[in-house]
Amino acid sequence: MAVRAIRGAIQVDADEREQILEGTSELVQAVLTRNDVTADDLISVVFTATPDLTAEFPAYAARLMGMTDVPLLCASEIAVPGAMPRVLRVLAHVETDRARSEIHHPYLRGAAALRRDLPQ
Repeated sequence: MAVRAIRGAIQVDADEREQILEGTSELVQAVLTRNDVTADDLISVVFTATPDLTAEFPAYAARLMGMTDVPLLCASEIAVPGAMPRVLRVLAHVETDRARSEIHHPYLRGAAALRRDLPQ
């Protein structure tokens, strides 16, 4: 079994607690579903949010999904002028039999524009 990293992002509509929780949940579910992994396969998860998202910790959404024994970390993205606003990102480390080329990195909603090179 290999350790793989799965990236993804989602853009939310506003800096509101429910938007952050719902967006994070949608993103985490896409990471799990598209890669046929479960919470038991997760080693750790790093969440980042653009500096304009401060209403809630994205990791809290994962806790609400039952990921209470997975190490989770939240951080702020660098405030690059002109960067896409209101973006939540995830970097999940997982145990999987999939080859690196078989990993699906979901970029959802407006964040799909960040990685036009990936199939959505």
